[in-house]
Amino acid sequence: MNAKPLTAEQLHEITPGEAFTLATVTLVFTVVILAVVAYKLFVSGKAKLELPGGYKFEWQ
Repeated sequence: MNAKPLTAEQLHEITPGEAFTLATVTLVFTVVILAVVAYKLFVSGKAKLELPGGYKFEWQ
């Protein structure tokens, strides 16, 4: 790999904003989806959840 150092002008053009924005959007969507799933499970009159490893949750 032929790496060469960036000039001072090129270093000033680099902004980390895109990575922070993408991480924030992904985090928000994940939290919203989990909140909706939890809401649907707890509000439903009868719910049943089975997780790997033999864990079972049921409530009425």
